[in-house]
Amino acid sequence: MLRSVKICFLALTLLAAGCQEQASSIPNPVPTDKSEHQKVYYISPEGDDGNNGTIQSPWKTIQHASDHATPGSTVYLREGVYHQKAKITRNGQSSTKPTVFSSYPKEQAVIDGKGLSVNGLEGLLEVEDASFITIQNLELRNFTTGRADQVPVGIYVHGSGEHIQILGNTIHAIASNVQPEGPDLTGRDAHGIAIYGTEHPAALKDILIQDNELYDLVLGSSESLAVNGNVDTFSILDNTIHDTDNIGIDLIGYEEISADDKYDRARNGIVRGNEVYDITSNFNPSYGIHLPNDSHSAGGIYVDGGTDHIIDQNRVYRNDIGIEIASEHAGRSTSHITLQNNLVYHNRLTGIAMGGYDEERGSTENSTVMYNTLFQNDTLGAGNGQLFVQAMTKNNTFKHNIVVSGSSGVLIYNEYSSNSGNLLDENVYYTPVAEDDALWVWKNKGYSGFSTYMKNSGNDANSRYVNPAFMDEASEDFQLQPGSPAEGYGYLAPR
Repeated sequence: MLRSVKICFLALTLLAAGCQEQASSIPNPVPTDKSEHQKVYYISPEGDDGNNGTIQSPWKTIQHASDHATPGSTVYLREGVYHQKAKITRNGQSSTKPTVFSSYPKEQAVIDGKGLSVNGLEGLLEVEDASFITIQNLELRNFTTGRADQVPVGIYVHGSGEHIQILGNTIHAIASNVQPEGPDLTGRDAHGIAIYGTEHPAALKDILIQDNELYDLVLGSSESLAVNGNVDTFSILDNTIHDTDNIGIDLIGYEEISADDKYDRARNGIVRGNEVYDITSNFNPSYGIHLPNDSHSAGGIYVDGGTDHIIDQNRVYRNDIGIEIASEHAGRSTSHITLQNNLVYHNRLTGIAMGGYDEERGSTENSTVMYNTLFQNDTLGAGNGQLFVQAMTKNNTFKHNIVVSGSSGVLIYNEYSSNSGNLLDENVYYTPVAEDDALWVWKNKGYSGFSTYMKNSGNDANSRYVNPAFMDEASEDFQLQPGSPAEGYGYLAPR
């Protein structure tokens, strides 16, 4: 069973109408607009919410700024540590004039949750039923709990709304330290970033999560970056996620986040250009209290019940599972996923997994896996191969991929016969062992040697078994050498 349970800083040039505020201690301050409404506000750990929010007279709390700043203005957090939580509930002005919460240029504001209580599912920074909000260039850390059913989150967006941007933030040391008493996943959860579309029919939409770094997260049965429920149209771009004890990026459906089942599904997402590595549940007590627990169930990127997503140009390595497109819900499918041009290597259990994790629940349907490079995954040597095809996979396509096994020699592993309509063709396969020892398992029948596999499985009639000739495997340069026989296949690094 498998349970896979920076955009650049916005250049804001704000011209003053006749006058410009300036603090003598700050070289080249950002101008402020003193026309009809103040357009720039400032917060400082040494400020006072009784001040007027100028650079010379800053406020103290993010919450006060959220409640009082003019919609469409910029709120700058001066350098320092803020032991505070804040909930943003007021809209910005428009998609071109969002309310921006940001570190002051060339300074670092840190929102530190040390000693703060966690009340239910709660974020250090939270956006609730609001639109046109940007959160950027902040560090969020040390929001933790030891209580069951309290869920700390670095940045939590929920309800409905549109045009919300989370850009260039660093989120770490968010943790649920609850110690479960048995093999029960419930009651121990945390997130780095969580986007929960809890309403219907109004969705959370036009969400951008870009250039953030998430690490050192203790997640229990939850995820580093989760998009869940009624979320329609979002982009997860160029983030770095590493060293957490459960899933890196998860696009989720059918968990009753939205009360109307029709809308309870993340959809129309793009996951592009992310680097996800060193994700493992092996030391996560939610998967077994005796550590290490040998669960190896955490995916770098996971689609669990989502639909209509593009996952491309990601580099995913040293996780339990590289990328999984599957479903954990009976009678529910992950569908219409395009998984293309990803580099997936040195993951422990398998490279790409798809399908329901047993015959009683879930499926993967009408999805396309193409132009990916899968290199020496299955580092545990358990025989799950580079492509792990689970139960109820229907009408999927696997083409133009480069698939290179590790020392086990297993390229594809599929122990279920409940699969239909899948097309595997025009791929390049290779193993470091002798060709006759290369192994494919299809519908629970094993085939040694490429020609035997092709003849008896009905797959890969136009595929080849050949060394793809990478530039430098030892230094993890998986571009192809000039004249490679695999030219036109597999991952092509963005230029």
